[in-house]
Amino acid sequence: MASAGSSSAAESQFSVVEENPNGQISAPPCLKEFSFADLKTATSNFGHEALLGKGAYGRVYIGWFDEKTLSPSKSGIGMAVAIKIYYPETIQAFDQWQSEVNILGRRYHPNLIELLGYCWEDEKLVLVYEFMQKGSLKNHLFRRHVFKPLSWDIRFRIAIGAARGLVFLHSLEKQIIYRDFKPSAILLDANYNPKLSDFGLAKLGPSGEKTHVTTRMMGTFGYVAPEYFQLGHLSVKSDVYSFGVVLLELLMGSRAVDLRSTKDNLVKLKWVKLPMLTLESQLKTIMDVRMDGQYSLEAAWHATQLALNCLEVNHKFRPSMKEVLEVLVQIEAMTSVKEVPEVLEQIEAVTAMTEVTEVLEHIEAIKENPKNSNYSSRRSTAARHGQPRIHHRFLTSLKAPFQCVSSKLNCMRM
Repeated sequence: MASAGSSSAAESQFSVVEENPNGQISAPPCLKEFSFADLKTATSNFGHEALLGKGAYGRVYIGWFDEKTLSPSKSGIGMAVAIKIYYPETIQAFDQWQSEVNILGRRYHPNLIELLGYCWEDEKLVLVYEFMQKGSLKNHLFRRHVFKPLSWDIRFRIAIGAARGLVFLHSLEKQIIYRDFKPSAILLDANYNPKLSDFGLAKLGPSGEKTHVTTRMMGTFGYVAPEYFQLGHLSVKSDVYSFGVVLLELLMGSRAVDLRSTKDNLVKLKWVKLPMLTLESQLKTIMDVRMDGQYSLEAAWHATQLALNCLEVNHKFRPSMKEVLEVLVQIEAMTSVKEVPEVLEQIEAVTAMTEVTEVLEHIEAIKENPKNSNYSSRRSTAARHGQPRIHHRFLTSLKAPFQCVSSKLNCMRM
């Protein structure tokens, strides 16, 4: 049973949020209030086997509930959820707990983690989220010997989904600045679809004519924008900078920053060489070797240039997250499966071919018709015939889509 006044007090302290005309925000918090006893049952008394991870402000456990009634069940039975219990001795625990309830309890977006409910009993602060089967992006990128390497396609899906989440937050009538965008805050479901989590540091953006809010710096060194790190000036462009760091890490497969140094929070490793790289061997020196053969050099080039634009020291020259998303989608289109009926017919015809020369002739025929040129379809054809040389020709055959991306990137620099 909740402590006296816990439920009413919670409602009185939750800030009032106006309803969004798009239907993505609800006025009252539509969350279930869990008892602490039920949470103990769902996690086998918060046992070690149920522990998923721990951070500065609390621990996260896997719990099990009946999908229809949300009553606790035995381990492995029913619906899995993630249960975060905050350390009671942490001074900022309540502020972060309340921030998550205020933001996630009233908003839904497919790229934001779904908050199912909360618990507030005595000094116990707990949140219950949907369970993300693949864990955090951080583990997949940096724990090389534990997780299967992410493919180029999956990395781009993650980048686009995370960008959509930030665009949603930045597009609200009352802008929300995420403030702590980093790989560990991006969780992946069973299909590697990303969702932003950890909204404890999120903050409302500036109002009226103001371009930023001034606040004490909070976040993770290396991912924090220079104007925020040095002056405490926080804006949506601060999130853009953090996104640029993570995008670079997706491309490199390793950390783009030295998290051990607090003297300089600017990205200071490989990205500084990007403007001087060519489209050939030099670009490959920064790309994750685990993605070899999965992307075109042109696509990788445009992705690194986009990261550089996000990492502009002067926030005025950074693109908006909406512009970033547009470029990402166009880069993905260069290598994604977007088949049209004509191409499918051509590929089906190729399936019966056995001679390499015939395949090459068919490739040339497709290249003569740009309307039906499709990188992924033709690449899959080559893969079926086991021809690396043909594969390489597929990677470099499409040029027109890149002109559109180049145009957008150039506009960002103006």
